[in-house]
Amino acid sequence: MDALSILQALLSTLFRLAAFVLLRIIPSPLALRALVALGLAYLSILCIGARHTPTEDIIPLGSLVLSLPTNSAALRRANILINVALALMVVEFVGTPYLDPAFDVTFSRIGAVTSDSVKVTVRSPSTNDTGLVLWREKMESEPFNSWRNGPGLVFTSEADWVTTVRLSGLWPNTSYEYAVADENRTITSGPFVFRTFPDSRLTTGSHFRFVASSCLTPNFPYVPFHGRSIKGFDLLAQYLYPVVQPEDPLPPAEFMLLLGDFVYSDIPTYVGDNKEAYRRLYRRNYQSHSFKAIYERLPILHTYDDHEIKNNFIGQANETVEAQDPFINASDAYTLYNSAANYDPAQAGQHYYSFRYADAAFFVLDTRRYRVLAAGEDETAGTMLGETQLAALHSWLSHANGTASFKFIVSSVPFTSLWGLDGQIDTWAGFPQEKASLLAALHTVPNVIIISGDRHEFASIEFNGEEDSMHTVREYSTSPLSMFDVPFVRTLGMQSQETYPRVVTSEDGNSTIEEVPKERVVKYLARGNHKWSSFELDSRDLAKPTLRIELVIDGKIRYREELVGSPVKLQSSNALGAFVTTGIKDVFNRIGINPSRWF
Repeated sequence: MDALSILQALLSTLFRLAAFVLLRIIPSPLALRALVALGLAYLSILCIGARHTPTEDIIPLGSLVLSLPTNSAALRRANILINVALALMVVEFVGTPYLDPAFDVTFSRIGAVTSDSVKVTVRSPSTNDTGLVLWREKMESEPFNSWRNGPGLVFTSEADWVTTVRLSGLWPNTSYEYAVADENRTITSGPFVFRTFPDSRLTTGSHFRFVASSCLTPNFPYVPFHGRSIKGFDLLAQYLYPVVQPEDPLPPAEFMLLLGDFVYSDIPTYVGDNKEAYRRLYRRNYQSHSFKAIYERLPILHTYDDHEIKNNFIGQANETVEAQDPFINASDAYTLYNSAANYDPAQAGQHYYSFRYADAAFFVLDTRRYRVLAAGEDETAGTMLGETQLAALHSWLSHANGTASFKFIVSSVPFTSLWGLDGQIDTWAGFPQEKASLLAALHTVPNVIIISGDRHEFASIEFNGEEDSMHTVREYSTSPLSMFDVPFVRTLGMQSQETYPRVVTSEDGNSTIEEVPKERVVKYLARGNHKWSSFELDSRDLAKPTLRIELVIDGKIRYREELVGSPVKLQSSNALGAFVTTGIKDVFNRIGINPSRWF
């Protein structure tokens, strides 16, 4: 066995290993570069031609798996074919975003829902530049209720044939249908069903559910000829809409929160800094039959993280040309396809926003655009949110304190500082002063929940206050929905080094002092390519508001947690519209009176 044959076998084996890592474990640019280098080296040795010394010990399985030298021509050809097949798989995986640009994809979806309105995003690259949203109340007694004209649609190539409109004048907590039609009222898409939210001014509590996750890309882990599949959404559809209903079903999901990394512009290759490159990635996701099974039935709300722009993106508040260049083009695609259907921000052009579902309040952060790293040792100079967004968050928190049972803060990156490696820089751990100031405020408000993603793992975290009187803050970080997990390395610490003393009284009346960590892991589950968390909120008993968390990994329920919140007393309101009966609503509808005109 000559040295050239050994080198060829080694290069072949390493090439296969790199292909497996890229296609099934982590689709990193490093793995792709290694694979290309190994492939070229293997091809060079193959072209030179290794000597094959006859031997009596031919092990077919070893030769095929490890590319061991053999004097069998059939086995040598089989090895070459295996490597060619792997190379073609890599070409399909890497090239599909370019070769399948989804120019013709058409879709419509629901985004922000209120008690009297809904946002609809439509893409229609047809010959018609205009269209119409039709709508009607969904009533079992009148299944063929006539359609009403909704807002008009205008499609332009400059906006990639995407437009978002608002349908207003609806009733709270009511089911409707909408359809997309041309200017002649001929339906081209739909009908689709949605339900308006309850009026948030009611003080009777609520019982509902929503789901949250982040980080997704089509066809990963890779399966040949499945370039348009997103398995995480396939599993989510089976979970939310099972063929056989369980005996004790949960309330239906009202919306989904996608917490960022909706597209990966830089994995396994960087698509380039231009509008079309970013738009192509969004079109690819929306053409997926897997995603369509969700967004045609469930309102979806978005925030973004770094990979929509570039890995570990830092916006520097857009003060530098370097920060503006990738952000402008990436933000264009994000706004058209995802952000426009979110709730309106307090200031135009911003991506952070707040909304309500009944007595639950949500604030969705923008953790990328305004972050500025601390200069030198001056930690106070660093900011995650920027001054304006931070002030808006504190204002929301003050208002929600007396009007919401649970207060949810949605962050694309984890709030905890327990993740190591780059987690000490890219998450809230990299902004200790701002985090400490915000956490001090959160400890004064009951029932604050932080929802985050990004780390491709699940963790339930508990934040304890310095004093017994302070409220505990909880965080649930869940990802990925359909991407790589972290198979070999665990970087989450189980508790912080900083602790607070607590007086604990035993059953026999003896008191002892225990040290309670400032941050503590309640549950940690790292593995799994497809994760999401379901949040079931039940505040019908305001003296005992309850949040139930259900974690699903790879289609199976892996963890449940029940959190009983502090009692709350909500401020009274005059939300009369929620008490109007169906018959009265029908009379008002017939004479043209809608909720926005009378309360």
